[in-house]
Amino acid sequence: MWSCSRSVFRLIGVLCLSVIGLLSAHAQPSVEKTPNDSSKGLVLVAGATGGTGKEIVKHLLGSGFDVRAMVRNETKARALFGDDVTYAVADVRQPDQLIEAMTGARYVAVAIGATRGDSTNSPQFVDFGGVRNLADVAAALNVQQFVLVSSSGVTDEDHFLNRMFDNVLKWKLQGEDALRASGVPFTIVRPGGLVNKPGGQDKIVFAQGDTTSGTITRDDVAIICVAALQSPEAVNKTFEAYSEPGTPSGNWPAMFGALIAD
Repeated sequence: MWSCSRSVFRLIGVLCLSVIGLLSAHAQPSVEKTPNDSSKGLVLVAGATGGTGKEIVKHLLGSGFDVRAMVRNETKARALFGDDVTYAVADVRQPDQLIEAMTGARYVAVAIGATRGDSTNSPQFVDFGGVRNLADVAAALNVQQFVLVSSSGVTDEDHFLNRMFDNVLKWKLQGEDALRASGVPFTIVRPGGLVNKPGGQDKIVFAQGDTTSGTITRDDVAIICVAALQSPEAVNKTFEAYSEPGTPSGNWPAMFGALIAD
C-alpha cells in the first residue's frame, strides 16, 4: 500500500514540476516535422545517441515509425540524425523535463546507461532513477508500450560488473522493477555482451531466467526492440537475447509468443 502511495505522490510531483517547466522561459521546444499519415506512431527514444540507441533510431525509421530523439546535446544528435527525427532536450534525472519530451509519443524505447567517473551520472541515478522517472511519466501519459534495454546478469549479485562499476546490474534490476510496477505495458530486453558489428547475420536466441550468457550485436538488439513494438506477443515480457551461428531469425511474433509473461 505504501509503495503504491509513494508512486502516486511521485507522479503528482512530476506533473506539478512539468507545469512549471512548460511555463518556464528556459523551455526549448524543438520544431516538429509535418506528421506522417502513414507512420506507425511516434516513438520517444531515450539514449538515442548511444551505441544501441543509434541503431534503434535507424531501425525505427526504416520500419515506418516517427522518431523523437531525447538527448542532452542536440548539436551532437543533429550531426547523427539531421532532419530525419525531431528532438527533445531533456535529462532522465530531471523528471520535470520529461513530460514535455514524452507528450504525443505512442511508444517509448529506452537505451540509457550511466557513465564512469561522474557520481551524478552513476547507475543509481540513471539505470534506476532515470528508468523510474521515464516509467512514471509514461504511466501518466498512457504510453502504449515501453521497451527497455537492460542487461543479462542483472539477477547475479556477485557479477563482476557490479564490482567494477558501482553495482550497475543491481541498479538495472531495480530500474526493471520500477518499470514493471508502473503499470505501463512493457518489454524488457536483456542482451548479452554487446558487439559492434552488423546484425541480421546470426540466429537470435531468447531465454528466460537469467541463467545463460553469450553475445549479441547492438544492431540485433535494436531489431528486437523495433520488432517488439510491432508484436502484441512481446508485451509484459522480460527475456535475455543472444546470438549463435545459424539462420537469421525472422518470425518475431512466434519467438515472443513462446515467452512467459512476467
